[in-house]
Amino acid sequence: MPDIKDLKEKARKLRIDILETIAGAGSGHPGGSLSCVEILVGLYYYKLRHKPCDPAWDGRDRFIMSKGHASAALYSILASCGYFPKEELKNYRKLGSMLQGHAYSGVPGVEFSTGSLGEGLSVANGMALGAKIKKKDFKVYCLLGDGEMQEGQVWEAAMTAAQHKLDNLCAIVDHNGVQQNGPVARIKNEDPLAVRLRDFGWNALDINGHDPEDVIKALDLFGQAAGKPTAIVAHTIKGKGVSFMEGDPKWHGKAPDKEELSKALEEIKREKI
Repeated sequence: MPDIKDLKEKARKLRIDILETIAGAGSGHPGGSLSCVEILVGLYYYKLRHKPCDPAWDGRDRFIMSKGHASAALYSILASCGYFPKEELKNYRKLGSMLQGHAYSGVPGVEFSTGSLGEGLSVANGMALGAKIKKKDFKVYCLLGDGEMQEGQVWEAAMTAAQHKLDNLCAIVDHNGVQQNGPVARIKNEDPLAVRLRDFGWNALDINGHDPEDVIKALDLFGQAAGKPTAIVAHTIKGKGVSFMEGDPKWHGKAPDKEELSKALEEIKREKI
């Protein structure tokens, strides 16, 4: 078990980077970026086999950020791991920058460009199936949003993963309960999500997505159900860590201004670890 306090501190720093990155660009998606922080920290600082100095290392685990609009979170964790200089975050969403507004495969460490929601799990399926055919032992992880789970292609991919017994595939759903136009349950209710995924042939479990210990334990359970893909439904809070952003769909795709950023950073730095 890793040092949980250290993971929490890493999560705090990541939230600061995300907010500064989005505020610097004047646009972005803070709500869904802040909700998936502990998931990314658990993956990149505990579970994933990866080499930031060699992003194309053949033995690496693959990670697909299907909710590509949360690119500020993905770029921030990649920068913190050393895939590229942290200074590059200042160019986020700027003309000519490699750090495009959605996850972009031209960035070291990004496996596939995403942002048209619902496509990531199909890509992850292909990678996982390819690993089995080529007898490679790498694992494939895919992070989806709960609003994204309303896409029909996601469920076609879910059936495909079960059909091909992709037990080297782990889908993690950032279940923050809010999408751009309001509560997910009001727009198209998908709960109980883990039960539905089990009906599709997955090994699915529910966790607290903001508890690093819960995240670590769930990631360790991945691969223990032979012949079944694993789904981790991580219950989270949109805009986690900033009181005026939490649960508010307004912050799905809006950058904080200077005063809001200052208040948000103050809250995050003040939070007890």
